[in-house]
Amino acid sequence: MPSDIFFQPITELAAALEAKKISAVELTGAVIARTRAVDGRVHAFNSFDEAGALAQAAASDARRTGGQARGPLDGIPVGLKDVIAVAGQPLTASSNMLANFVSPYDATVTRKLKDAGAVLWGRLNCDEFAMGSSTENSAFRPVHNPWDTTRVPGGSSGGSAAALAAGEAGATLGSDTGGSIRQPAALCGVVGLKPTYGLVSRYGLVAFASSLDQIGPFARTVEDAALVLGVIAGHDERDSTSCKIEIPKYRAELGRRRGPWKLGIPKEYFGEGLDPEIAAAVERAIAFYRHEGCEIKEITLPHTQYCLDAYYVIATAEASSNLARYDGIRYGHRSKDTTDAVDIYFKSRSEGFGAEVKRRIILGTYVLSSGYYDAYYLRAQKVRTLIRQDFLNAFREVDALITPTSPVPAFKIGEKSDPLALYLCDIYTIGVNLAGLPAISVPCGFTDRSLPIGAQLIGQPFQEAALLAIAHAYERAHDWGTRHPIL
Repeated sequence: MPSDIFFQPITELAAALEAKKISAVELTGAVIARTRAVDGRVHAFNSFDEAGALAQAAASDARRTGGQARGPLDGIPVGLKDVIAVAGQPLTASSNMLANFVSPYDATVTRKLKDAGAVLWGRLNCDEFAMGSSTENSAFRPVHNPWDTTRVPGGSSGGSAAALAAGEAGATLGSDTGGSIRQPAALCGVVGLKPTYGLVSRYGLVAFASSLDQIGPFARTVEDAALVLGVIAGHDERDSTSCKIEIPKYRAELGRRRGPWKLGIPKEYFGEGLDPEIAAAVERAIAFYRHEGCEIKEITLPHTQYCLDAYYVIATAEASSNLARYDGIRYGHRSKDTTDAVDIYFKSRSEGFGAEVKRRIILGTYVLSSGYYDAYYLRAQKVRTLIRQDFLNAFREVDALITPTSPVPAFKIGEKSDPLALYLCDIYTIGVNLAGLPAISVPCGFTDRSLPIGAQLIGQPFQEAALLAIAHAYERAHDWGTRHPIL
C-alpha cells in the first residue's frame, strides 16, 4: 500500500482499485487508522461508524469482483458535513439542540453517493447550524487546521476541509451559505466548489438560509471535484428549488475546454483589508492566465459594498424562520426543568442553541417583525437583485471572475472574538450566494508561515463545466495542491 495513499486523488485511488492493487476494505481500513491517529489533534469528526464503513467497502469489493463496479467513486471513503442526512446516522448540526437526533432518511446527495458506491464515512464537525466562519461555534469542540493546529480551518464546513487536508477521507461534502465551502477550502489548501443555486438538491440538508444554502464538494483536485459534482448534481422533485437542466459530463469537459478565456478582475475585491501575501499570490495567478493568452479585464461590481449588510439581513431572517421548528416539543433538545409549554419552549431553546445561533435568530426575528420588514428584509432583497445584476452585467464582458477567496489566512483559534471581524472573513464569498452563482476555490500559494492561500473563480449560472476547466488549467501548471500538512 503506498505510504501517501491518504493524499492520493480519487482518480488515482479509483485506478488502483480497478487494477486490484488495493481493495476497498484495505483503503477504508487505512483511512480509519489514519483518522484514529490524527483526529485527536484535528477534531474534524463528530462521529464515525467503522463497522458500517467497512461493510460498505466489502460490498464494493464484491461488486468489483463480479464486474459490476459503479464507477470511479465505488469504494472511495467520502465524509459528509453533519448537516446532511444519512439514514440511521447522527444528524446533529454540531448543536446541543440535535445532540441525540438520528436521521430517519437519506438526503438526496447521500442517496446519489450510495448509488455510486461511495463508502459514506463519518459525520464532519461544523459551526453550529452552519453559522460561522471558523468552526469555533461547534457545540462539541472547535476544529483545528491541519497545517497549524493552533489555527482555525475556516467555516462553517471546517470539518469537511480539515478532514480532507489531514488525509481522513478521499473527498467530503459541505454546505455553502455565504462561503462555507470556499473559505475553509482556501484556509486548508484544498479545492472547494459551491455550485449554482438549484443545481444540487437541498433535500435532507438541515436548513440555515434556504435561498442561499447549497451543497458542494471538497476535493484534492479540480478533476475530483468535477467527478463528485457529476454524481450529486441533478433535478430532484423533493426540492422545489431544484432546477431541471441537462447535467454535462463535467470530468470529460475538462479536457475539451482549453481556452483562452476572458477573465474579469473586480476592483472592489482588491482593496482595504486584503492581506498582502494573499494579494500577491492571487496576482501571480492572474499573471499565469495572462501568460496563457487569456484576456484580463478590470471590471466593477458597484454594489459590493452592500453585500455584507444584505447578506446578514436575509440570512438571519431565514435562519429565524427555519430554526423556529426547534421548540423542545416536536423534536430537538427538551429542557428537564420546566413548568408549562411556554417554559419548555423558552428553556429548551436557551439551552439547546449556542451564542452565535441565538444572535442570528434575534437579529432575524427583528428584521422580520411588524414595522421593520419593509425597512430591512424587503430592502435587502432589492439590494440582492442589484448585486446579482452587477455580476450578470460583468458576464456580458468576461467568461469568469478571479478574486481572493478569503481576505486573511487561517488565524489563531480565539483570536477573533468580535462577531463582525468573523463576518468580514466572508466578504469575498457572500456575493456569490446572494447572486446564486457557481464559484470554486483552488490552492494558489502559501504564506511565509506555510499557511495555504486560495484563489476564487466565479462563473456564470449553470456554467460549472467552464468554471472547472478554467480552474483545471491553473491547477495543472502548479503543485500547490500536492503539498500536505505534517501531523
